[in-house]
Formats: sequence, structure tokens, C-alpha cells
Amino acid sequence: MRQRLKCSNVAEKSAPKYRGCAEPDENKPEIKSWTVQLSEMLPSDKAFEEVCGFRLGDLKSYEKFVALMYRSTNPASLGVARALFGLCMVIDIVEERGFSDIDLKWGDPMTCHFPLIHGMKPPRLPWTIALYTLMWLGAGGIMIGFSFKLACGCFLLPYWYFFILDKMNWNNHSYLYGVVAILFWGTGANKYFSLDAKSYKSGDNSVPLWNYFILKFQFFALYFLAGLKKSSKEWLDGYAMMNLSRHWVFDPFKVFLSTDQIDFLIVHWFAFLFDLTVGFWMLFDRTRLPAMVFCTSFHLMNSRLFHIGMFPYVCLATMPLFCHVDWPMKIKGWFVGRSKCDLQSNQVPDENQHKNQCYNRIGKSMEQSDNFISKEKKYFSGEAASKTETQSDAVETSDDERNQEDSNASKYQDDSMEESDHHNCFSKQEQKELNGKSTPVHPKHAHGRKKRLFRKLNVTKKQKTVVGLLLFHVFMQLFLPYSHFITKGYNNWVPGLYGYSWDMMVHSWDTILVVIKIHDNVHNEDHYLDPQAWVQGDRWSKHGDMVKQYAHCLKDNLMSERQKALKTGQQPSVADHWARLSNNLSIYIDVWCSLNGRFLQRVFNPKLDLLTAEWHPFQPVSYLMPLMTQFSSYRNKLDEIQRAVYSWSNYTDVLFVADYPGMELENYIDRDLSNVTLTVLEGQVIYTEDDWQQGVTISKGNHLEISPGKFHNVQTISFHPACLMYTFTNGTKQRLEREGYIFQAMERRIEPPEKPKDVFPILKEMRYKLNAWKRTLGHIADAFFYFAYDVPMLRRVQVN
Repeated sequence: MRQRLKCSNVAEKSAPKYRGCAEPDENKPEIKSWTVQLSEMLPSDKAFEEVCGFRLGDLKSYEKFVALMYRSTNPASLGVARALFGLCMVIDIVEERGFSDIDLKWGDPMTCHFPLIHGMKPPRLPWTIALYTLMWLGAGGIMIGFSFKLACGCFLLPYWYFFILDKMNWNNHSYLYGVVAILFWGTGANKYFSLDAKSYKSGDNSVPLWNYFILKFQFFALYFLAGLKKSSKEWLDGYAMMNLSRHWVFDPFKVFLSTDQIDFLIVHWFAFLFDLTVGFWMLFDRTRLPAMVFCTSFHLMNSRLFHIGMFPYVCLATMPLFCHVDWPMKIKGWFVGRSKCDLQSNQVPDENQHKNQCYNRIGKSMEQSDNFISKEKKYFSGEAASKTETQSDAVETSDDERNQEDSNASKYQDDSMEESDHHNCFSKQEQKELNGKSTPVHPKHAHGRKKRLFRKLNVTKKQKTVVGLLLFHVFMQLFLPYSHFITKGYNNWVPGLYGYSWDMMVHSWDTILVVIKIHDNVHNEDHYLDPQAWVQGDRWSKHGDMVKQYAHCLKDNLMSERQKALKTGQQPSVADHWARLSNNLSIYIDVWCSLNGRFLQRVFNPKLDLLTAEWHPFQPVSYLMPLMTQFSSYRNKLDEIQRAVYSWSNYTDVLFVADYPGMELENYIDRDLSNVTLTVLEGQVIYTEDDWQQGVTISKGNHLEISPGKFHNVQTISFHPACLMYTFTNGTKQRLEREGYIFQAMERRIEPPEKPKDVFPILKEMRYKLNAWKRTLGHIADAFFYFAYDVPMLRRVQVN
């Protein structure tokens, strides 16, 4: 009967189309479901836990994942990372945030700034110094771990205020600092290596695992997203960072590679592979050490190659977050001795390690209990098959299997008895919390078989909310770099905003010419303005939103200067000059720029008045000229032409220009340039000079010699864009050599006195940093005397 039931059950389950009981085919392979096959392909829980630090079962439900995120963890590594990050921010505020030159950066009320929220104005200089001082003190509090939560707030609020106040200073690492500071604010990073650590009791000096998870993710995303951005054709073809191999940091590679090979293989391809994969290598124990060696070398090279402030050092300071959480305790053991190290480690890590072992033991017991209960359910259903309506689902168990289950039951019962000892793993407060959050299930006897005691640990709503916010942060960090299809108004030839794009060094800009024309509509007069007027830097010239902000700032400043000249009674010539300027102005800006080695071309339409042009953050920039991607393949040919022109002499140079149909290029050739020739590579143009009555048409492949010292006009008349090439000779140096000035100076030994050279260039850099700190303290003292005693403040003024 048993054999018949078993055979019938197998036949009904495995071959329902057969009506009889077929003999089982022992040679027929067993058919497994895809879930069983997938589970067999995955590593075991033990092997997975050894590699990743957690079990696959911890990801099966949201509650289990929340419990994993709140697993008690040693705060040692987190505390050291917090202190090093705070130190980097203390230095960064003085240098890259500009505290040492705050009077130049924020002191002039007429300086044009570019806030994210249009209309925002910076505070007056004394209040700016006060906010910077508050931010600086907050960074110091983060470093030493004193009043940590308050220090984070004092640092973050001014930091993000000034970050939003001027987009000119935006870059990826400045955005990273603000995000990392927010993440540190929510952690318990002050429970180790801090002044606040003394206030924590011995039973409350651990941190949830999510403190490490979210920070490690942030820096993993930094590398991985940068690698994804470098997967573009522009980077992999080697056009983004050309001629970088000339720097001395690449000298060791020049032994076996040429400069072009270094630019292509080391700068572009190695950087791409490094950013894309280094985050994965640092996650695992076996690959972490070589990955950290490469990572350290990479960041130290970047610190010499680029002016990026403390960014390489912040990455180095937070890199140990990927190591074991107790690594500071191990290093401490080398210095304080084994006995004292054991005494100290017993206070923190051993207790936490004991707790983790208890959690693992509870989890293992729960897993064994689930297996035993499932087997019990199968056995009971098999025994009751003749008494219930579910006979098709009954499974008969052999005597050997039953004995094995009985022995396992006794084993599980023995393990369940150990639950009474689990309370020794926790403090009284934790026992109270666990007892309040758990629902114990006591063993019950069913047909002589026992079920072990197990408890189901629940998580609170607050914990679920916190983990939900962390997952939302993860999603936003992965979404924002590719969200530029929403914020179209901040895009130019490449997606922006630059702050959170992570496209570090992917795009190389070369700005040759910026023309600002102010047209007085009342008097029909044109005025030209210096593109460096009332602005610091030239990043504004490549972004449509900042170009429009600059145009409005120029008009406000011009009207302010006009009113000032009329009221103060300046010289008649100056007053008359400003008095003739009406309120009805139009501003046109023409920017010529090259992206990643392409032709020079216009960025914005020079025929549109930027004061009246429409701009919206979610609409494409209406006055942006499209990038001529159809000529991207020309770059190889341009490189060949450039090499050929350089071979003519030591003084020859070349310039490549492209323009759209109907556009006119007005250019002036300096008298120091000679042998100037204009060649048309694509399209057709009309060339005219100021004293010409009629222009000359130049077609593709033809050229024309140009006289220096004159303005000329080149108009594109073809239906497609025209590509031009200017070749010229720099006559200044050539004339000096021809007239023999250098040779005569050598004969007469007329040599200027040489400035003393620094034996160690790093000493010069250290002196500069020391002077910056002195200026910073001076600014704080000036602001203090201003607020306390109303002493007027002095500030420096930039002179071109």
C-alpha cells in the first residue's frame, strides 16, 4: 500500500497525462525547476557571507533587509574617516572655498554671481566672513568630534548656501563634499576617535550597519559613475585629455611608451577601466589591497596634474571605509602593546563581535527551524493522507528518513534550549527592547514530535523609514547624473548641470574669443565690453543660463555706473560718456569655443538680444547654436595638418574655424602676424575687408592671403557650414632673433638677475598655504572688530 501510494503520488505529480502507475526510470535525468537550478548556481549562504559580509537570506524581504541595515557594527573605521574628512574640509574652506581671498571673491558688490535661484544676492562682506567662520568652526567640530550633530549643521548650512549662491564654483567634488557631510550628519561617526565618545556608555558605542553602507555606496558611485561617463566615444577615442602626457608624473611611462601612447592608453583607457572597476575591487578582501595601491597612486597623480583642491585627499581619507571596521583597533595594537590593546578592545569590539555571533547563531537556528518545520509538515501530511481530502499531496516517509528526522528534531530541540542563553548576548536595555519587539513561539508537541523555540525579530517603523530614505538616496544618486533630459535649460553642447554629472575631465573646452556688444537702441551706437568685466573666471561663457544672468548683471552695473557718474560730478568727459548711455540697451554675446579638439565655432547666436531672449530651466536653450558633430571625423585630419604646419618653422601656427550658413565672422589680424593665409576646407564664403567695395568668393580647396593690421569679414554663403583654416607666422619672436637682440645680450652679458629657485617646490606651496591661513585669520579679526567696535573694513581690489 505504501509503495502504491508513493507511486501514485509520483505519477500524478510528474506525469499527470498517464493514467496508470509507471515504473520509475532510474536512468531518466531528474527535471528541476528554474528556481532550483538558480539556487544551485548561486553560492551557499556561508560562502556568500564570507565574501560579502551578509547572507542572501537577508535580502529576501524588506524587513530582513532593514534588520541587516541595523546590525550592530564597530564604529572605529567610521570615526577615523570622519576625523580625516573634517580635516580635509578645514583646509578646503581656506583654499578652494576661498576664505583666504574672501574679500576678492565676495567683497565687491558689483561682481556678477550666478545663483541657482535667480535673484539671490550675496550678503555684505562682514556677514559673509561670519558665515564662513561658522562653516570653518563646524568643519573643525567634525574633525575632533565635538558636539558632532551641531558641528555638522554649522558646516552644512553655510556650505550649501554658498554652493547655491554661485554656479561658477560648481564641480563634482564640491557637490560630493556637501553630500558626504549630510550622510555623516545622520551617522554615529562620533562614537569613536572623538571628544563625544567619552559621553557614550559602554553599551551604546556601536553603530548600525547602514552608517557604513551609505558612505561606501557614495564613494562607489563616485568611481563607477565616472567610469560610465568615460565610456563615451569622445573619451575612448582619446580626444578629451590631449597632451596630458607632457607632465612630469608620466615620466616613468616614457621609458617604454611614447607620449601619444601615454595619452591614449594610460590617460584615457586605464582611467576608464580604473573608474569603472575599482569600486568592485575594494569591496572584497582578496582584491582590496592591490586596488587601494592603485587608488592611492591614482589620486596622488591627480593632485599634481589638476587644481582640484582637497578632492584627492578626501578620496584617500575615506578609502579605508572599504576595509574591515576594526582596522584602527588592530593598528592601535602595534603601538600600545598587546596587553593594553586587549584591554581596550574588550570594551568595544569584543562585545560587538560577541553580539554579532549571537545574531548569527539566532539566524542559523531560525534557518534550521524552518527546514525542520517544513519536513514536519510534509511528514504529517503524508500520515494523514488517508484521512483528508488532499491525498494527492501526501508524501510517505521511509523509516530511515523518519529516524533521521527524529534525530534532527532532538538536535533542533537542543539548539532551541540555547535560546535561553541568548539573553546573555545583550545588555538589560537591549533585552527589554528585544522582548518588546519579539514574539516568542513556545514548543508544542504534535504526535510525539517537537518544534524548537524561535523568535521573529520585528523592526520599527522608524527603522523602516530610515532605510527607505537611504534607498531613495541611492536611487537619486544613480538618477541625477542622467536626469539632464528634465533640466534642459542647463544643458549646452554637453549635458549639465556640471555639479552632479560625474563627467570629470570628459569634456575639454578651448575658448578663443568672447565678444560682448552693447547696443544703445536710442542713439543707435555700439559699445564693446571687456569679457572679464565684473566677473571672475570664464565658465559663464559656456552655459546658456549663466550667459543670460551675466547679460542682466552687466545692464544693472552699467546703469549703476551711469547714476554714480551723474551724481558724484565726475569729469565732464566721463560724465558725458555715461550720460549718453540710455536705459534702452541690447546685449549680444559671441563666444567661439572648441570642444574636444573640434573646429572653433559659435556657442550662442550672436544675433539674439540676451536681455529679451527666453530661458526656462526645463526647456532647451533657444539661443544655443548646435555642435557641428558632422565634422567630428575631421579631427584626425586636423591633427595631420597641424603637424605639417608646425614642421614649416618654429614660429608657424594654425587655427581651424567653422561657421553656419548666413553667419558673418568679423576678425582682426594683428600686425605681429605675417604670412597669414585663409583656406576653405568645406563650403563657400565671401571675404571682404574694410576698404573693399566688393568681396571675393572662396570655394572649397582655395586659399587667399590676408593683409595684417586690418579688419576683415568672412560670410558663409553655402547651404551647409563652412570650415576655414588660418595659417600664420608669429613674427614677434622671429623679429627679435633676426635683429639679433638675443645674440647681443649674450655678448654683452646683459642678463637679468635670476630669482632664487626653490630646491623643493613643495616648500613654495607650503609657504603659499601658510600665507593663506594668515589672511584667513586676518579676515576673521577684521570682521570681529567691525561688529564689536564698528571699525571700517579694508578689502583688496583686483587689477587686470
